[in-house]
Amino acid sequence: MTSAEDPAVALLERLAVVLFRPKHPENVGAVGRACLNMGCKRIILVDPRNYDHERALPLATVHAEHLLEQAVTVPDLPRALGPFTQVYGTTARLGGRRKTLLTPAQAAGQIVEQLLEGHDVALVFGPEDRGLTNAEIEACGHLISIPTARSSVSLNLAQAVLVVLYECLQAARGHRKDTPVKPRSDHVTHAEQEALFAMLQRLLTAIDFIPQDNPDYWMLRLRRFWHRMGLHRDEYNVLMGICRQMSWALRKKEDGDC
Repeated sequence: MTSAEDPAVALLERLAVVLFRPKHPENVGAVGRACLNMGCKRIILVDPRNYDHERALPLATVHAEHLLEQAVTVPDLPRALGPFTQVYGTTARLGGRRKTLLTPAQAAGQIVEQLLEGHDVALVFGPEDRGLTNAEIEACGHLISIPTARSSVSLNLAQAVLVVLYECLQAARGHRKDTPVKPRSDHVTHAEQEALFAMLQRLLTAIDFIPQDNPDYWMLRLRRFWHRMGLHRDEYNVLMGICRQMSWALRKKEDGDC
């Protein structure tokens, strides 16, 4: 069976590797080669620093050149993640707000189930020199950490991409071949989720439910609750409707109409 006939590779077409502010073009090229070998065809570059396509090509090799050619470049993370319905961030740092971490194998099984359900999934990898910040991590619904023998040393960017994609490919090959793959359905996108969280933050701050000096920390709990529940479109619409009505009621009260 060729890779073109491999149903696992076909399933991974809904998966994208998002490189946030990559520092070295050579690493981008190596990521392209990793993606080619593991069946991932989508690469998104977010505000890459000093990106030089010619320097990236030798590391991609001639075989993965087309993946670099068709890679999409966007200026910021919200724009990159907006269309996706499931987002996984990767982190080497532990503790603090970085809780409920998945190993690549655990994440891969979950990702494949989501792909079968019609989700579009983004895997976000941070800059080589600092990784993803807390603010960038909070934009991700799930977190992946790759266990290593030395906790103080992080993997090379392309190595991390390769490990995660390898597990995704194996998980895709492990699911029953007669499992129907659902078409892209009306899942709630990342952009829509962010709109809901922004409205909730404004409302909950206005009624003093969360403190104004550090609302992001308290909103993190709501974000995690949302991702555990896995709410669907109709439930999202109900929540947005409630938020709009609450916003209207608050404005009416401020105007002295009630």
